Amino acid sequence: MSEAELVLRSTRVVTPEGTRAACVAVADGTITAVLPHDAEVPAGARLEDLGDDVLLPGLVDTHVHVNDPGRTEWEGFWTATRAAAAGGITTLIDMPLNSLPPTTTVDNLRTKQDVARDKAHIDVGFWGGALPGNVKDLRPLHDAGVFGFKAFLSPSGVEEFPHLTQDQLATSLAEISGFDGLLIVHAEDPHHLAAAPQHGGPKYADFLASRPRDAEDTAIATLIAQAKRLNARVHVLHLSSSDALPLIAEARAQGVRITAETCPHYLTLTAEEVPDGASEFKCCPPIREAANQDLLWQALADGTIDCVVTDHSPSTADLKTDDFATAWGGISSLQLSLSAVWTEARRRGHTLEDVVRWMSTRTAALAGLGRKGAIEAGRDADFAVLAPEETFTVDPAALQHRNRVTAYAGRTLHGVVRSTWLRGERIVEGGEFTAPKGRLLTRSH
Repeated sequence: MSEAELVLRSTRVVTPEGTRAACVAVADGTITAVLPHDAEVPAGARLEDLGDDVLLPGLVDTHVHVNDPGRTEWEGFWTATRAAAAGGITTLIDMPLNSLPPTTTVDNLRTKQDVARDKAHIDVGFWGGALPGNVKDLRPLHDAGVFGFKAFLSPSGVEEFPHLTQDQLATSLAEISGFDGLLIVHAEDPHHLAAAPQHGGPKYADFLASRPRDAEDTAIATLIAQAKRLNARVHVLHLSSSDALPLIAEARAQGVRITAETCPHYLTLTAEEVPDGASEFKCCPPIREAANQDLLWQALADGTIDCVVTDHSPSTADLKTDDFATAWGGISSLQLSLSAVWTEARRRGHTLEDVVRWMSTRTAALAGLGRKGAIEAGRDADFAVLAPEETFTVDPAALQHRNRVTAYAGRTLHGVVRSTWLRGERIVEGGEFTAPKGRLLTRSH
């Protein structure tokens, strides 16, 4: 440990080899060694003894709508990254829409980077967007360092980010596969959505019927066919339909380069418990039934679903009306995602090692972030310190999100984040934050 400037000691350190008592040595923001719990601390190194609290790698959330600039009354880099840090997330990748401008050209990317640079409490990267008519912008955006490209196969909800038709999907994917980029897809088929009953109003059952599973299933089948034809890399966003799981598993067995994610709300909330008029539970695709949720957990366990991300998509409170048809669709959960997922995971017999794999290791791998996602030598010294047995009740007033509307209000969750560390510096502890220390990440780093 001669290189160490900082040593974090815990009886429970989650490493790629398992959870064990260890000392983690840090120098220049990088993990230099993971050593036995009783290793001697070198002279001059600072020791942080965490006792029995668990030392996790910082989480990597690859699906966050920060909405800055342009809709900063909805969220913003300052508030989003503080909320993330409070929840043990040390890296996020921002989605290309709901900000104005959207991240669909290099100039727009630069605008967003300029806004984020001095406000980021954690590390931040950016997805680009694939729209009708911006094929010429895809390679320049890739060269500028976006981590991949998001596309919708059905209307996005904002005019400045239109969806791709099947022909436009084929054209964009052909371009992206030409430089082996990654296309991440909101997979709902617009024709199935248009054919579904559209009643509107406060009844959650009516909203659920308006976003049927077959809309997801058909769109995912379309995406698989295109990816197979082009040998392209594709990723299914916010999977909620368990009926699509056999399609994904079969495609992967055939060599199609497809991955999939799901979200805390699909894993912890059920359609049966959503009160009528409670549009804080509205998202697209929707929260489905408990039996569907059981199959999503099974797919996480067997690897059909790769990872868990928030799809944090906030809005101002006035847009969360009691009419599910017109209310903004999005669930705010950045600060709560680790605790929410851990609460249900432990109930179902999963371990913190599983949660780390789903929310840190595999998300880092999805984005190609080789320095993130694990506690091992050579990685960034990004950590979350968790008291996994402790509980708290969600109080919206205690959240760092700009708009504190949350589907988790009043729920009791396991897992209190004691502190969060970025490159060996503690950035939040006990609700106290340092000045922003986050960096802007690009795909090549």
